[in-house]
Amino acid sequence: MIAYKDPMTRRTLFLSSALVLLAVLLIGASFLIDKPVEQGVRAANGGHWCHSALATTASRYGDWPELMMLGGAGYLLARRARNVRWQRLLLSAMIASTLAGMAVNASRLTTGRTRPRAEAAQGWYGPHHDGRWLIGKADFNSFPSGHTATAVGFAGVLLFGAPAWGSIAVAIAGLIAYSRLLLGAHHPSDVVAATIVALAVAWAVWEFLGKRGLIDLGPKRAP
Repeated sequence: MIAYKDPMTRRTLFLSSALVLLAVLLIGASFLIDKPVEQGVRAANGGHWCHSALATTASRYGDWPELMMLGGAGYLLARRARNVRWQRLLLSAMIASTLAGMAVNASRLTTGRTRPRAEAAQGWYGPHHDGRWLIGKADFNSFPSGHTATAVGFAGVLLFGAPAWGSIAVAIAGLIAYSRLLLGAHHPSDVVAATIVALAVAWAVWEFLGKRGLIDLGPKRAP
């Protein structure tokens, strides 16, 4: 057994273990609200999934390509204004969004979990079922939510690096995640798992890349 004599190391290890345990408990508990939430959404919409203009728009324009275009445009403006902090923030946000999306896609594409709106019987079918591959089959690629991961990954960096603006970004990311529930595209547990993964990725990217200035911003103008 390894003995950690440094108090800081012990505290860090304890805090990390506690956060991992909390994340596991939250994800596990979120499965308990899947059915009640989905029933509530459908009951509020006459037995159907919601297709409001707001939910559809948030889902349509809250995906990874649109976030990259938004982040890229903001980065170019910050670079033109010689604002190094916002260059780092936006590049970090784009990196975190991408990595969070990649992390959840590894599970989303292989677990074979059905989306709430899928016509197939609800369940976890894995990457291959009944003689066919389910990787890339939208109805079987639910867990976790890719939209939520990319949106929260982007917003999370802003929350850690610029809390005032980050709070607005997190609210928008929350709207995107909520829209996925309303449309029947994801279960609540899909959204909770994606949120936890994305926040962890966002913190790591900002703490170890953006905050420490390790992201290369190119040549700088001499003072």
